Amino acid sequence: MTDPSQLHPATPEEIAETLSFALRFDGRRPFPQSHALMARVTADHLVQHLLRCGFRLMKVAPSAAPSTSGHSHPNSRDHDKQ
Repeated sequence: MTDPSQLHPATPEEIAETLSFALRFDGRRPFPQSHALMARVTADHLVQHLLRCGFRLMKVAPSAAPSTSGHSHPNSRDHDKQ
């Protein structure tokens, strides 16, 4: 389960974009008869309906990019001493 402190409300735009993608693609493979405009319109209608019904979707905050700053470069002099 995700830590609740890491969650924040998803915006209607994020929800619509995610739903639109799901209506157009199966994983990374596009559905043969998918139409981007119709998927977007359907997604927008679904978002508005969910908001009217009181649903609030949460999403995990984006994580920080991994850092390698604590590691020495393989060609540096510090690396040779190890």
